[in-house]
Amino acid sequence: MAPALAAPRFDPMFGDHAVIQRDHPVTVTGRSEPGEMVTVTLAGQSLQVRADKEGRFEAKFGALDRAGPVTMEARAPSGSTAARDVMAGDVFLCSGQSNMELEVRNAQDAMTQIRTSGDDQLRLMLVPRATADEPLRDFKKAPSWQRAGPDSVSGFSAACFYMARELRKTAAVPIGAIASSWGGSRISPWMGARAQAAVGQAAQSALLSLHGRDPFAAERAASAEWEKWWRKETGDVAGKEPWQAASQLAWRDVPRIGPWEEWGVPELADFDGMVWYRREIDLTAEQAKDAATLSLGLLDDVGRVWINGKPVAMSARSWQPSTFDVPPGVLKAGRNLLVVNVQDNYGTGGLSGPADVMKLGLKQGGDIPLGDGWRYAVVAKSPSGAPRVPWGDVTGSGTLYNGMIAPLGPIGLKGVAWYQGESDVGLPGYADRMKAMMADWRRQFGAPDLAFVAVQLAAYGAPATRPAEDGWAQMRHVQYQAMAQDMHAGLATAIDLGDPFDIHPGEKQEVGRRLARAMRAVAYGEAVSRTGPQAARALAMPDGGVAVEFTGLTGGLHLRSAAQAVGFELCGEGPGSCRFVPGRVEGARVLLAGDGQPAVRVRYAWAGSPVVNLYDEAPLPVGSFEMPIR
Repeated sequence: MAPALAAPRFDPMFGDHAVIQRDHPVTVTGRSEPGEMVTVTLAGQSLQVRADKEGRFEAKFGALDRAGPVTMEARAPSGSTAARDVMAGDVFLCSGQSNMELEVRNAQDAMTQIRTSGDDQLRLMLVPRATADEPLRDFKKAPSWQRAGPDSVSGFSAACFYMARELRKTAAVPIGAIASSWGGSRISPWMGARAQAAVGQAAQSALLSLHGRDPFAAERAASAEWEKWWRKETGDVAGKEPWQAASQLAWRDVPRIGPWEEWGVPELADFDGMVWYRREIDLTAEQAKDAATLSLGLLDDVGRVWINGKPVAMSARSWQPSTFDVPPGVLKAGRNLLVVNVQDNYGTGGLSGPADVMKLGLKQGGDIPLGDGWRYAVVAKSPSGAPRVPWGDVTGSGTLYNGMIAPLGPIGLKGVAWYQGESDVGLPGYADRMKAMMADWRRQFGAPDLAFVAVQLAAYGAPATRPAEDGWAQMRHVQYQAMAQDMHAGLATAIDLGDPFDIHPGEKQEVGRRLARAMRAVAYGEAVSRTGPQAARALAMPDGGVAVEFTGLTGGLHLRSAAQAVGFELCGEGPGSCRFVPGRVEGARVLLAGDGQPAVRVRYAWAGSPVVNLYDEAPLPVGSFEMPIR
């Protein structure tokens, strides 16, 4: 709970230079002395409200019908405050992972775009990164509105800024853009408790809430679940697992603290999976009697810790040095066994240190260095799908919603731009999670038809030389399905804007333009396609060929740099049955010649980084899809 102040103050969404959503009821929120009467004035209307026992107040006004600037004041016995230069216009929330977070200064043509970015009618708010176990009513670190200009635009989300700038050209009202993103995040941390429950994850939300009340109890429960999973996946019997002293693994000396790929051990040179570490620590009875702090540096990607066979914790903050609280009763006089499991999913991994920060902090006896003396073991097979703790940052269950979305309160929005999905590739159920998240955000912002536009994943990865199963393409297909089934949702295709060697392609101006185009369809009701060109059906032809019909087109279909459409595949029933076939454009359909082999499915651009040359007249590309032949 934030402390009460000596005078009223508005929440950051209603500070200087704010944009308030026009044509939408306005709930002005803030803080004052607990229980005092506060007179809130907005655009000449005044309401008197009482602050609650925590010092929070809210005043509910009707919709604003003029752009402003308007006055906003709060007066109370404890003092008064005012917000300057407040406008009424359209407010957009931009969220997701690193491709939404990527700043203008790190995108293409940054110098010119930053220099020419000044616009008094475009306002930006950047929400600082924060996690929370429960939905926050106040930001941990308060953001603020800034007028668009070189100082504010440089560190702002490029995709969000370029979308908002494009919408300024057609909306003819002030635009407010709020960026709230976290690189590497799955969708699950952005889903509140209601959304979690809707996809069968209520238990994860309950465990997160327990963590807020009793972290040790939550860690024990999460560890029990992890240990149960390990025994099921590996067949290890209780008491013989790798975290026990009686483990039968073949332990070897760790060459040095750092990524295991750099040890010179052939079997670990390109290893992605789990490695176990262990180290013994000798303590006196005086040293062991109290709680302690365990610092292990960077556990890349994620680590879980046991001491004397008892679980301590899992590293919940990805790519950050790990420090764990060791509860009383875990340490003992004499020899103690510290065991760490590290799972690496890509890149380098391991107990990465640095060695000089690794230590056991004791209340009695000072710190015990832990930068050497380790042994390691690799199990025959690293099981996949290890449970994560729900209080993690990028893989948690509501942590980013609680810390970065919930504090926005019930503000009015015109639309939400969403660029995320890379971290969910290969995880089933994404369309259901997206549906649940959209419903929950719409509830918070009081708009059951709030517009959502998602960016479909850009190209990334080695170009395909033959048909293959591909999770990146599957995610694009699922993203389209998630947005197409919601009449207030749209899609911005970015398949042709990617970089096979960079998961963060720099071309964000065109991403912004495509976001704005789809937003004009779903937020403003303009007569443009909300998804761009999409395959509608695949029909078997009498001659053995297939006709793929398209919808969402602007004009007809067109080819680039070839006389035929490339990237189409005819497929049989199972994996490995697909083969490339040429396509001939005919108006709003593509004709695929039969090849004499069984064909029950059609795929297009089914690769992480495919070559695409099929566009409509917007021009927008056709993205990855798979569908049965009827």
